[in-house]
Amino acid sequence: MPAVPELRIRALNQAPVRTDGDHVLYWMTANRRTRYNFSLQRAIEWCAELDKPLLVFEALRIGYRWASDRLHRFILQGMADNQAALHDAPARYYPYVEPQIGHAEGLLETLAADSAVVITDDFPCFFLPAMLRLVSHRLDVKLEAVDSNGVLPMRAADKVYPTAYAFRRFLQKELPRHFDALPKSAPFQGYDLRNPPSIPRTVLDRWPEATQDVLKASSSALAEFDIDHDVKPASFDGGAAAAEAALSRFLEQGLPVYASERNSPDKETASGLSPYLHFGHISSHDVFTRIVELEDWSPGDVADNAKGAREEWWGMSEGAEAFLDQLITWRELGYNMCWQRSDYDRFESLPDWAQETLAEHESDEREFRYSLDEFESARTHDEIWNAAQRQLVQQGRMHNYLRMLWGKKVLEWSETPRDAVQTLIHLNNKYAVDGRNPNSYSGIFWCFGRYDRAWGPERPIFGKIRFMSSDSTRKKLQLNEYLAEFGDPQDD
Repeated sequence: MPAVPELRIRALNQAPVRTDGDHVLYWMTANRRTRYNFSLQRAIEWCAELDKPLLVFEALRIGYRWASDRLHRFILQGMADNQAALHDAPARYYPYVEPQIGHAEGLLETLAADSAVVITDDFPCFFLPAMLRLVSHRLDVKLEAVDSNGVLPMRAADKVYPTAYAFRRFLQKELPRHFDALPKSAPFQGYDLRNPPSIPRTVLDRWPEATQDVLKASSSALAEFDIDHDVKPASFDGGAAAAEAALSRFLEQGLPVYASERNSPDKETASGLSPYLHFGHISSHDVFTRIVELEDWSPGDVADNAKGAREEWWGMSEGAEAFLDQLITWRELGYNMCWQRSDYDRFESLPDWAQETLAEHESDEREFRYSLDEFESARTHDEIWNAAQRQLVQQGRMHNYLRMLWGKKVLEWSETPRDAVQTLIHLNNKYAVDGRNPNSYSGIFWCFGRYDRAWGPERPIFGKIRFMSSDSTRKKLQLNEYLAEFGDPQDD
């Protein structure tokens, strides 16, 4: 039975394993699922080695930035699915939802005090790295963070790759070594664990576990939390069940035409999986495995070269190769940066050439300038941009191609490039369910030259940054149905 690869395990402190602890604690923070989860698998391995029962603790705090009905509901739906999935498993699932800021203080330390070892998720973005650094100094029991983010272990690459092409070349050399080291689809299978542990009444009295009403994430339940109620729930549900439905739908309908139609806003060919991947409701290993089965593929089918080409390396269909380039190359490129650079969300993280050319053109005359409020309210002169912003606000997602145009125009219409960066981060993280993710920061900063090269001719405002226009987008893409759905309601 293959164990979790050592490359995916990171010791966060030097505290010992406590063999007299009552249980193994899995603190679920980013890999919020029960399938294809290296973190859960590692916790189960510890249970078997120490002959201890398993406590799975999943919490939702209230004080995170951009907390809203949209994000809370999505996470709560995932917690409800996890509760159902672990109902008959040899583990005690403890869902905790903080009722007000500060109420959770001390809970993790209390649970860890009776633990033999604590396992958590290794996620390189948003507030989670800082939270793990803080917790690592507070716990006097062994704390491990496990990387279950991508098909490639994050720490398999020890440098930041400047372009997708360079990273793809590395992947094509390195990935074959990891094809046989996937997480288990059913991590409890093959183990005979002890009966689930109990949680002391004193703990539950102080920190009650989430009720069924809260986990249903009804409007009345959400109204009780001090979060942003103006950002309404997304147009799609969260959780493992919804993620599985989205994957099945994509494999049946979207994948066969993905290569040719993915850039058309009028077509529903995108996978829609990024929110579920972000919150860990589905694993990229799960998605990869399903595509492998569908394509009847084996590792021996890959090309015997590592030239960095986007096509024909996998030895799969055109649609599968195009999608895997997004799922693995582009998605994991963002993780490659975030775990190694803490400034991934700052203007100064841009390549030198991009910073220089933007600085040279910062004082260029701008025909249009908009405030954050005007951007947020979709009150620009551009019909396509406004439609993309309305989709983001209304649905919690945006068409992938239009997201690039959306970012480029904010650069063009902002006072300075730094202002544009902050506007895009705010709008994306506030409204996009897949925001606050390494991949979403990659998308934002690509608009400013990250992972790109200098382009000519040099233009006002953009300098050598790649330019995109709404006029060319209108000519290139099918937009009639999209604009009819998300156009200005005053035009009706």
